Amino acid sequence: MPEVDGIADLRALPGGASQETWSFDAITASGRIPLILRRAPPGSAPPAEAIGLETEARLLEQVVHSGVPVPRVAGVLTPDDGLGEGYVMSRIAGEANSRHILRDDRYAQARARLAWQCGQALGRIHALDPSRLPPLRASGAREEVAYYRKRHDTVGSPRPVFELALQWLQRRVPESKVRSTLVHGDFRNGNIMVDENGLCGVLDWEIAHLGDPMEDLGWMCVNSWRYGKELPVGGFGTREELFAGYEAAGGHVDRARVRFWEVLGTLKWGVICESMARSYQSGDVRTVERAAVGRRASEAEIDLLCLIREGEQ
Repeated sequence: MPEVDGIADLRALPGGASQETWSFDAITASGRIPLILRRAPPGSAPPAEAIGLETEARLLEQVVHSGVPVPRVAGVLTPDDGLGEGYVMSRIAGEANSRHILRDDRYAQARARLAWQCGQALGRIHALDPSRLPPLRASGAREEVAYYRKRHDTVGSPRPVFELALQWLQRRVPESKVRSTLVHGDFRNGNIMVDENGLCGVLDWEIAHLGDPMEDLGWMCVNSWRYGKELPVGGFGTREELFAGYEAAGGHVDRARVRFWEVLGTLKWGVICESMARSYQSGDVRTVERAAVGRRASEAEIDLLCLIREGEQ
């Protein structure tokens, strides 16, 4: 990037519950460069599963060569910058607000192909060679169930539905050995960017890890990411469209494992909501986003009951 003489139009972007996101333009001799600063909120403790923003930046530097649309990293913060932990990346032109993506007429054609494109992007992510990636934690189904059991016991309150879901999951952990791949960990409506042609950006890689690739497909189908719409994939598409795009990129879909991960993903979101509530109540990070997310654990309880009932039929 050319030498920067200053910045302009600095503003905080809404929606970041765990990280801060700032938009600004870098002023250079050749003109303005649109950029994004992603950084950890001062004084906050990152989730135990977070990879750290420096590692996230290094991961993006590898993913950018895969055909998956991601921002290009312009630089990683150092202690001398005085801004904490974070990195600067290119600003993608597009829409990230999930409700606009689902409702605005300008994205009607994009919605028609978006589930397929998301499946294709996930297929490409899962095809990346793990040996070329920065060090990441490895966590399969059994480890994830145990982790969210412990996290719920630590930060949550007694919730019989969560206990029911944990027992349901423990009885159904996939026993067969699965291929371990890069897992985005939070691929959903809300962490993607869309323009009139469809998917144009995949964001928020902070809980990426190595594990079962079906985890990402199941998480994409969690009800909370439909934002009131009926279609199961982000409110904009069908499972069949998602799976078709995934298979077109060389992936193989195991529907039973996808279903398992959809249930675990729903529980995971409920536990995350509990964590956000605890963070706000303790004074760790008192933001509107954390308070608003924290009160949504009850929604996950309803979704879990519906999923478990369907699974028993």
